[in-house]
Amino acid sequence: MRRIAVVGAGQAGLQLALGLLAAGGYEVTVVAARTPGELRAGPVLSTQAMWGAALRLERAAGLDRWAGEAPQVWSVDAALVPEPGFRALEFTMTLDEPAQSVDQRLKLSSWLELVEERGGRVEYRELDRAGLRELARANELTVVAAGRGELSGVFERDAARSRFDAPQRRLTALYAHGVGAPDLAAGPRARMHAVPGVGELYLQPALTLSGPCDILLWEAFPGSPFDCFDDRPEPAEQLRRMRELMGAYLPWEAALWADAEPTDAGASLYGAVTPVVRRPVAELADGVAVLGIGDALVVNDPITGQGANGAARAADAYLRAIVGRGGEPFTAAWMADTFEDFWRQHARHGVEFTAAMLTMPEHLQAVFAAAATHEPVARRLAATYVEPSEFADWLATPELAAAYLASLS
Repeated sequence: MRRIAVVGAGQAGLQLALGLLAAGGYEVTVVAARTPGELRAGPVLSTQAMWGAALRLERAAGLDRWAGEAPQVWSVDAALVPEPGFRALEFTMTLDEPAQSVDQRLKLSSWLELVEERGGRVEYRELDRAGLRELARANELTVVAAGRGELSGVFERDAARSRFDAPQRRLTALYAHGVGAPDLAAGPRARMHAVPGVGELYLQPALTLSGPCDILLWEAFPGSPFDCFDDRPEPAEQLRRMRELMGAYLPWEAALWADAEPTDAGASLYGAVTPVVRRPVAELADGVAVLGIGDALVVNDPITGQGANGAARAADAYLRAIVGRGGEPFTAAWMADTFEDFWRQHARHGVEFTAAMLTMPEHLQAVFAAAATHEPVARRLAATYVEPSEFADWLATPELAAAYLASLS
């Protein structure tokens, strides 16, 4: 039995740990900061929306326990709001397979319990660098999936791959019950609105601890009217301010939120993300090295919904690399190669796509404008959210985008 430790109990860490247990031949230890009960009783953790490609990985591993309960989202309605109260360039991005969002308080607590049910060991404690070093010495491989807290600085920033050095948006999110639907007959639909110079709003049907709900994510330009949640108000006050802003900028959404209520006392989420890529291997002391995964290494702004999806892809890629290693040692060189393979095949595309959506260059604006009148453009945009490697084929440069748009005429 090979001994492997996973530090962090998020999407990447738990999916990897459960995959190793299912593969057999591994003694797996997970170090988690919170118990399942603490997770369920705590605040929301994310605004996750799992696209079809990542969901397939979960289902293949027997980890999607909510397919019959979570809203199945087949499309995303998009609109540009160039001035308050006015919608322009409206279009629908239709997905080839449904997306799904499950409150991570529900999902991760269930997966933590599953680790122990499948024979893994879970240690509930906080780790500092000294504790990480001790853990790594006791295991053949230690994978760090914790991107915050005491261990956030373990992996060095990769300046060549990190375009930003400050948050590009100020983020606030709310889980709510009682949100109306634009078209009940159409079924659950996600919605996104871009307000130039102010920010973006994303609405995602989801499943939370108390049943189906809607998640509202605000991406505010720093200093804009949407950037008014620095005091982190309680959910009821947060909702009041959101309604007021929707009334001013998106009155059609304000009407749908007239009877909404926060799902629970922990329904609010606040923050600001600096997109960053970190080097994958941390050399501790005495030649001890650990490997990073998920948002310990790659942090994207949630504007493209790549966070949990990239973590799921990383867990799958690392699992295959670990199993493929057989009985060979997990050297620092192997760790670096494992991440580089994942970076080349997947992660870099999500980083580039997200950076483009944050900065919205002219050629990307032209593509979104074309999506309002050409259904194939809207469908290909949807496919790029699901498979960000598509970005390199048609959106990465003005020349590629122009050539694609010209091919439609």
